[in-house]
Amino acid sequence: MTDDVDAVLDDLIEGQRRRLFELARRLAPGVTAEDLLQPHDHPAIASHPEFHFEDGILAGYLAVRAALRARR
Repeated sequence: MTDDVDAVLDDLIEGQRRRLFELARRLAPGVTAEDLLQPHDHPAIASHPEFHFEDGILAGYLAVRAALRARR
């Protein structure tokens, strides 16, 4: 079961990262995945509420994964 949960979380995280990157590319063409580590460097991204919403979802998935790993 642990492997199943890990696989589902990995899929959710990867999918959300793709979604966030696609949104960022629409807002600031030419932005890279690495740029998303410092979104405040790109005003079009940093000021966009949808970006913050999607980034929050990703942060939640990452927090769940970290909590489950710590619990083990």
